Amino acid sequence: MVFAIKRRPTSQVMVGNIGIGSDYPIRVQSMTNTNTEDVDATVSQIIELADAGSEIVRVTVNTELAAKAVPFIVEKLDTLGYTTPVV
Repeated sequence: MVFAIKRRPTSQVMVGNIGIGSDYPIRVQSMTNTNTEDVDATVSQIIELADAGSEIVRVTVNTELAAKAVPFIVEKLDTLGYTTPVV
């Protein structure tokens, strides 16, 4: 038996350089389980996820310190050549 999957029309948005919605393919996403305040551990896990094929990586921003760490995480990833969007 073959099933045809019909996609509903949706809006499209860009998350960094990754298109979502409309005619874009379904994207692989994952989430870190590190303490976002720990920049090095979070960067390391994001790299592992990106290398494994994750196109978007989510992080928890549940404290003010975690929120302040995000720009440092993104900057470090950029320095290492990773452009995977962090949301």
